[in-house]
Amino acid sequence: MNTIIAKKSAAYKVITFIAAIVASVLLPQLFHAIGVISGTGAAVGSALLPMHIPVIIAGFVGGPAVGLIAGVLSPLASFAISSMPAAALLPFMVIELGAYGLAAGLISKAKFNAFAKLIVVQLAGRAARALAILTAVYVLGNTALSAASIVEFITAGLFGIILQWAFIPFAVNKIEEKAEI
Repeated sequence: MNTIIAKKSAAYKVITFIAAIVASVLLPQLFHAIGVISGTGAAVGSALLPMHIPVIIAGFVGGPAVGLIAGVLSPLASFAISSMPAAALLPFMVIELGAYGLAAGLISKAKFNAFAKLIVVQLAGRAARALAILTAVYVLGNTALSAASIVEFITAGLFGIILQWAFIPFAVNKIEEKAEI
């Protein structure tokens, strides 16, 4: 019986990983299309953070390795297929999404509220991106960025953070119920 449960759990992890990569490529395309139609351009994607949701879910369901790999591969796959995110943002997205997936996986089995876990994950991902920006500016001498851009990327994504609060705990709960993990 334990072998059957382990196989079912492993299958859900693989399915979640694949779904995370696919959704991380398709959701931004959908959001950018909405931006083009509405005349807001890429602002819709920057505001709603569509790539973050599947990566965080992959970490919560699949664990730290699945979350980290999904987080790193998602922006790379999206860039290879659609040239999005922009090349200048790609390294920062890889670091941020990798941190989201890893943090979600590491905290997934903690014995506290799903919403609180999500906030910890969001802080970890945003901190990783902020650290990457600070490293680019102060260590690598990147003049295209400034430390002030940290505030800009956080405030631009506030609606996406709220969307994550509304959706991710519910989705993870439903996936775990189906998987019995």
